Amino acid sequence: MSAAQLKYREEPMAEIIDGRAVAKQVEAETKAQVDAMIAAGKPRPGLAVILVGNDPASEVYVGRKIKKCAEVGIRSFEHRMPADTSEPELLALIATLNEDPEIHGILCQVPLPKHIDTGLVLRAIAPSKDVDGFHPVNVGRLSTGTGGIIPCTPLGVMKLLDTVIDDLTGLDVVVIGKSNIVGKPIAMLMLEREATVTVTHIHTEKLADLCRQADVIIAAAGAPRLVRGYWVKPGAVIIDVGINRMKGEDGKTHIVGDVAFDEVQHAKAVTPVPGGVGPMTIACLLANTVQAAREQIDGTSSDGFDIDWDDLPDRSMFTSESAGA
Repeated sequence: MSAAQLKYREEPMAEIIDGRAVAKQVEAETKAQVDAMIAAGKPRPGLAVILVGNDPASEVYVGRKIKKCAEVGIRSFEHRMPADTSEPELLALIATLNEDPEIHGILCQVPLPKHIDTGLVLRAIAPSKDVDGFHPVNVGRLSTGTGGIIPCTPLGVMKLLDTVIDDLTGLDVVVIGKSNIVGKPIAMLMLEREATVTVTHIHTEKLADLCRQADVIIAAAGAPRLVRGYWVKPGAVIIDVGINRMKGEDGKTHIVGDVAFDEVQHAKAVTPVPGGVGPMTIACLLANTVQAAREQIDGTSSDGFDIDWDDLPDRSMFTSESAGA
């Protein structure tokens, strides 16, 4: 990693990338965008949040999202449904929200009850209102560089990296984790920034050797303290996406990441758990909602079937630029 690419820091210990502070900046920018929309006489962005059942963790997450919406000026529409809600009933609600002009974003909190097909439900949300970025249309647009809504956690990861790395061009990035909602989207975003990306997982052979060559490590495997100190070369940047609950020696449950935080202080920078990637996810959800609202209100959004693909200024497979990529 060149000095020109990595911002200079004087601390002998790894710099802590403060996700809470960066999230506040993102939320302030989002609020400013909402205020500007209202001042211009445009409708206030609206987010519908659907919660099926009473999963305790989901209750907490939904409450946080509703609270943050109010803080940045987004209207929230909460739809609570009993655990025995049928799949057709849930799909009917989503269909109604898809057609509601006051709703610009739809979020269906997971996990859903076992009798409901989560994939079917997420695919039922209109891509233009899919603020989680999970719909196949948005996934496809991300992978082909043709816009769309970016999943919240990967978007948050990129914003955190931007605070410590000026330019990802040519850097070796190892992504540990191949999930559709974190690992794969992050790899696509890194490639768009001209990084050299290796996607791995917990079954990858010689994973430690691969990590030791990396300028950037994104740990998103859901494996507590997987990345040890000897896996990390001095000066690397580490983003820990993992959230794992473990019992400590005191018998209490503690939240730890996928990185052995105390062992990687020779890194250039690292995110803590908690307080790193977590706060960014909700902040980026709010930003995605405003993006969706602006595109719908301005008439520039699409559900993927009426896009002028050849008119997109990017490295899409549909343009001649891809021939030399």
